Amino acid sequence: MNHIELDISQALCFFHHEDLSTIGQKVKLAHMSMEQGICKGNDFLGWLHLPSSITEDFLNQIQQTANVLRKECEAIVIAGIGGSYLGAKAVIEALSNSFAWLRKDNTPTILFAGNNISEDYLAELCDYLRDKRFGVINISKSGTTTETALTFRLLKKQCEDQRGKEEARKVIVAITDAVKGAARKAADIEGYTTFVIPDNVGGRFSVLTPVGLLPIACAGFDICQLVKGAQDMEKECSVDVPFDDNIAQQYAAIRQLLYAEGKKIEILVNYQPKLHYIAEWWKQLYGESEGKEGKGLFPASCDFTTDLHSMGQWIQEGERSIFETVISVEQPNRELHFPSDEANLDGLNFLAGKRIDEVNKMAELGTRLAHVDGGVPNIRITVPKLNEYYVGELLYFFEIACGISGNVLGVNPFNQPGVEAYKRNMFALLDKPGYEKESKEIKERISFS
Repeated sequence: MNHIELDISQALCFFHHEDLSTIGQKVKLAHMSMEQGICKGNDFLGWLHLPSSITEDFLNQIQQTANVLRKECEAIVIAGIGGSYLGAKAVIEALSNSFAWLRKDNTPTILFAGNNISEDYLAELCDYLRDKRFGVINISKSGTTTETALTFRLLKKQCEDQRGKEEARKVIVAITDAVKGAARKAADIEGYTTFVIPDNVGGRFSVLTPVGLLPIACAGFDICQLVKGAQDMEKECSVDVPFDDNIAQQYAAIRQLLYAEGKKIEILVNYQPKLHYIAEWWKQLYGESEGKEGKGLFPASCDFTTDLHSMGQWIQEGERSIFETVISVEQPNRELHFPSDEANLDGLNFLAGKRIDEVNKMAELGTRLAHVDGGVPNIRITVPKLNEYYVGELLYFFEIACGISGNVLGVNPFNQPGVEAYKRNMFALLDKPGYEKESKEIKERISFS
């Protein structure tokens, strides 16, 4: 079976080749430090060999719960924020029909909430669910994350009001800590089905835990094949694989070389709209892992060719502080040919008979050449096809490369201390008990300003 491939040829011309050899040694050491458990943040390395540790029995447990929800629910709401929903949403969007809401089969509608505090969004969600048989997957290690806890309280009450408390218990699932936290306590009291978020796996690395696997199974996709892809990529990117054959090490190396050359922004580009949320997941993975201590590439994303008509000018001729990583899907799942038109008023008959994907691929190649000529280094990741196996490969590839890259950068890739700043201010402004001192200080500050 083929694997995803990495092409760095259109980035190599932006630095000296001996630099690649030097950074290659640093990358090998960084990778080895993770393997030996001596890197910064080594208490959060549970994801490193997670794919190979997943058993058939475990996947069967996930699938059995998904089957119950699929049978009992017209809609399933995933309540979570950050890594507690982005991985699942990324995979589901990548594999779904673009117009999934028109499907006539019995697949439940998968909805996502708990990732914002918009009153309109939540009210409209509650309205939508009012005549639906719905269930909830509540994903929170602590059970006290504001966005998710607020949303779950609303959904729990509505589910119980509509289905009765006993029936609601059967369609509410908690994915949380093994022993502690508000969500664990509530699940034990109510008797919900539960799955555990491993203590040593951070949220942004959790897509191959129940956090991602249960929603993906509920959407009707093959989690065994997803995990198989990740398992094979774990082998392909093992620390024992030489640098010249190790695409994760190469990607980490090229990113750090370009960063050192003043390329401060990485744009993840796709030519398939289905990959939009893969990019959103990637942005959290790399932004939260590397953006600390005044360091780190800024992860951005664009959907081409759409964004070529909005961002294309800046990318072609703006400040040369960027490089692109392009995800290219080699083979579409569908086939559609461009028709001939007798009048040919649009002048496009020269394309008649060609597959739409051929046009898309030439747009991709032409854009890459133009951007490289314009001073934008390009990295290309080729995915053979959008299916569970190759998406599983892609997820693990990005995860392992992220850990290596963060270690080369010299930061702890597995914590996120900066995320707490907004929470402290929000709790102080809301007069949360225990924040009296902070409330007084921030209100005096606002009054002064």
